Amino acid sequence: MATSSSKRAPTRRKYDVVLYGATGFVGRQTVAYFAGLRPSVHKQVRWALAGRSAAKLNEVKAACGAGASNADVIVADAQDTKALDALARSAKVVLSTAGPFAVFGSALVAACARNGTHYVDITGETPWVREMIDEHEDVASSTGARIIPFCGFDSVPSDLGAWLMNQAMQEMHGEPCASVKSAVTMRGGVNGGTLASGINMLASDAVKDFMQPFLLNPRDAAGLAGLPDDTSVDADPVLPAYDPDFRAWLVPFVMGPINTRVVRRSAALLGYGPQFHYQEYMRMGAGPIAAAAATGFCAGMAWSKFALRVPGVRQVTERLMPGPGKGPSERSMDNGSYRCELVAISPSGKRLRGKIADRGDPGNRATTKMVCEAALCLALQLEDLPQAAGEGGFLTPASGLGDVLVSRLRAAGMTLVAGNEGG
Repeated sequence: MATSSSKRAPTRRKYDVVLYGATGFVGRQTVAYFAGLRPSVHKQVRWALAGRSAAKLNEVKAACGAGASNADVIVADAQDTKALDALARSAKVVLSTAGPFAVFGSALVAACARNGTHYVDITGETPWVREMIDEHEDVASSTGARIIPFCGFDSVPSDLGAWLMNQAMQEMHGEPCASVKSAVTMRGGVNGGTLASGINMLASDAVKDFMQPFLLNPRDAAGLAGLPDDTSVDADPVLPAYDPDFRAWLVPFVMGPINTRVVRRSAALLGYGPQFHYQEYMRMGAGPIAAAAATGFCAGMAWSKFALRVPGVRQVTERLMPGPGKGPSERSMDNGSYRCELVAISPSGKRLRGKIADRGDPGNRATTKMVCEAALCLALQLEDLPQAAGEGGFLTPASGLGDVLVSRLRAAGMTLVAGNEGG
């Protein structure tokens, strides 16, 4: 949905996109992605690398070759308010990969909100985003800044998938979706920054908020708005189950407590319907072996959640996991993949199927593609974006980027299909 010409945007800035956290593991990949943009796009985008070390930023820039030669370098520590304000004033869009975001992201979000600078990131830290919404929503709305977290594998496939299924149901059957569920299969590794974000959240009191099914929903005078009547179906699953729609055993998806909250915020912002429910799982396969594996997986997942809250176990885990800036090999990331199958059901029982899939490690290669294309939506196609929740504020990939991001991701090789009839 195109916006009106009166839609606010940052005035002419020195840079279209600033890549913050560019020396981290995913940050280096965002620099490589921008360096590899088509020449026609390169001519449109003025960009810079940002972080706290000029020497390391220049190393990353040099490693990316000629495609990064025109990028500038900006030094700004994550706690330096003055430097972050200057960075935000220079940019139309800030793309941040500097996690854990609860440690390194708050001052940057605040700077973008007050300076009318659009912002995207790859966080999965829902309690931190709730805090940022409560603190900066009004300011971002007043300045026109679109703050859009969750633009990586957390939670673009889930959010766009549910949104596309709802659109397809309306177009094909004239009904909203009563529910959407997804089953994910994936292959890939984890980088040190992602693990550090998860460990940091488990070690804090934020884990209590993390478990709230509607943590990210908009607030009104009565509390959380847009809640379905029966919240029990929205509780996070904990047990294995055989699902006849997917013809497979399903288990809780480790990213489900993140992605479901984002989808539910989109549902509230975009009005999917008063009885809309969303849930997601990981697919284990069919047959008795898959059933046994599903049972073992759930038991192991429950033990891990408990153990990682114990300081001694958590400290050992931190010593064993990859450190910040480290992650899977190039070959491993190239050989990764993911597939998200979706089933939507209308109030009258109509069923539609969908699929979102791509090659590349989900948490690294795919995340890089998603967040970079999200930033380019805001930098190059602002006037074509949905006008959701006013002209600024905290949005989701679906509510803030919509069809524009879908089109860009399809052009970048990602499969996004919704609307196949299926029982």
